[in-house]
Amino acid sequence: MGVSSNFDNFSSLQSVSDGTTLVSKNEMFEFGFFSLGSSKNRYVGIWYKNIPVQTVVWVANRCNPVNDSSGLMTINSTGNLVLLYQNKSVVWSTKLSKKVKKPLVQILDSGNLVLKDEEDRNSEDYLWQSFDNPSNTLLPGMKLGWDLRKGLNRRVSAWRNWDDPCPGDFTWGVEFDAKYQASPEAYMWKGGAKFHRSGP
Repeated sequence: MGVSSNFDNFSSLQSVSDGTTLVSKNEMFEFGFFSLGSSKNRYVGIWYKNIPVQTVVWVANRCNPVNDSSGLMTINSTGNLVLLYQNKSVVWSTKLSKKVKKPLVQILDSGNLVLKDEEDRNSEDYLWQSFDNPSNTLLPGMKLGWDLRKGLNRRVSAWRNWDDPCPGDFTWGVEFDAKYQASPEAYMWKGGAKFHRSGP
């Protein structure tokens, strides 16, 4: 079952196929399949809904495009959001550590794609969110750096080029040297080498 752009979410009984999208409640952001330039490669991501030139802010399968329109975003039996190719092979997925009874995927007006449990009364208790897995764009409300509770190190990374969202040479994030008890600093890396720093 496809979901038309009248919806901002889907559950385990639904899916998003190539050609259908989710649109956030106030039509700020759209989630679905797209191609870049003249390439036939298909990616899944988020872009601004009302900007005439498609401006992509997040890509799930950055280095693993689907090469036809058979892609399907769905929720599997363990509650993970998965991108399937030709309805069988997994191209990309979230990696939840526990099974979810009533999973729900929703695109928010912040540009955050979230996976949550419908039975959880805490509206912001997300099992997974795109804001914790940034691509090349830092949106308002996103954080860079370490979340020690979740074991995450959030960094943004440049695209390889304008029609290839696979990470390129430059990465931006936060680092601190626990050995010297230094204050956290924002760093830019070129490849594996530190290229620029903000100062503490």
